[in-house]
Amino acid sequence: MLYHMHEFSRLAMMPWRSAAQMARLMAGAPWNPLAYTPYAQQVMAGAEVFERATRRYGKPDWGLATTPIDGREVEVEVDPVIKRSYCHLLHFKRAVTREDPRVLVVAPLSGHFATLLRGTVEALLPDHEVYVTDWQDCRMVPTEADRFNLNDYIDYVIDFLHYLGPNTHVIAVCQPSVPVLAAVSVMSGWGDLCAPASMTLMGGPIDTRRNPTAVNKLAEEHDFEWFENNVITVVPPPYPGAGRRVYPGFIQLTNFISMNLDRHMQSFHELFDHLVQGDDEEAEKRTAFYDEYLAVMDLPEEFYLQTIKVVFKDHDLPRGEMIHRWHPVKPEAITRTAILCVEGELDDISGVGQTKAALDLATSLPDDMKKYHLQKKVGHYGIFNGGRWRREIAPVVKEFIREHDHRVGKRKARLKAVG
Repeated sequence: MLYHMHEFSRLAMMPWRSAAQMARLMAGAPWNPLAYTPYAQQVMAGAEVFERATRRYGKPDWGLATTPIDGREVEVEVDPVIKRSYCHLLHFKRAVTREDPRVLVVAPLSGHFATLLRGTVEALLPDHEVYVTDWQDCRMVPTEADRFNLNDYIDYVIDFLHYLGPNTHVIAVCQPSVPVLAAVSVMSGWGDLCAPASMTLMGGPIDTRRNPTAVNKLAEEHDFEWFENNVITVVPPPYPGAGRRVYPGFIQLTNFISMNLDRHMQSFHELFDHLVQGDDEEAEKRTAFYDEYLAVMDLPEEFYLQTIKVVFKDHDLPRGEMIHRWHPVKPEAITRTAILCVEGELDDISGVGQTKAALDLATSLPDDMKKYHLQKKVGHYGIFNGGRWRREIAPVVKEFIREHDHRVGKRKARLKAVG
């Protein structure tokens, strides 16, 4: 019933949203003698803020048509090279021939669309051949499709790495840190030639017992049945996934906003002020952020509940008890994949030390293949988006990938031999 109530409230708001749009148009109409008065500016600003706060946001566009390479703008085409029920593998194909490192960016399946990593991809594109996991909104997945859980997620990562081949680099942002580390551990145990050359884990819950946040404490305070009975609901018609049990995106969004409610209220108040003052540049920055932040997707029930149990309650990976299918997940099997862990000093979702735990688990990996970066003055979102990501974190990630790219290593060896 929860999803049905949400849909009903959304529909009930439509007349009010239409009234707000009408008020905004009338207040700004050229024939309105009050259109250029402070009163009209406030009416238009208030109506726009109300409409934005109550609308349903669809999947945003990537908006990455070009990228700067060697001082010129090169066209970029987003090509879905693999399409599966729950995930498409996107290739950001650049209209240029270069031998740049190949990077698989694994986006989080935690309520937001993969476009949340737009800034991540934008920074990588000039110097890398970029592929991204584009997770699908579960309410749009037909009920006749196979079910999807954490094991399937790991299978997807392994399959994508097999598709991309040896000497691929993988970057996991937040939630996928656990399944990506699990995938690389299993592949390393097989002696798989497609195990990535490097793995970058950013703000991920490898060991949530370290420096637990409010998110981690919520998982600890409630038993498994509480999550099953209180946050799982059924998709209503007319969606293709009608009848499917999901963890709805609107619940995840509500949780995220409630964690920083004062900050979001202040942000909307500032948006109102910018609109009244005609400060279009600052207003566009805030609306662009919320166009992305308020666009959410549903997660499969089985994936969400298994993640709660394995990652946040039982801590199977750091305790050495995680099993993927019939394979034990042993990070100590990693010997050829370099690992970089990135954390944010102010991260209130994955606390400092939780991602770094991966370096301690990879006991067989030489120290010169391990690296840790703690970024000062950034929270969770700032690890992979924004100014500090572009100026301070991305250069570290790029340098690490170049250092451990096998083609670069072979090229250096050849030059050294010639010299």
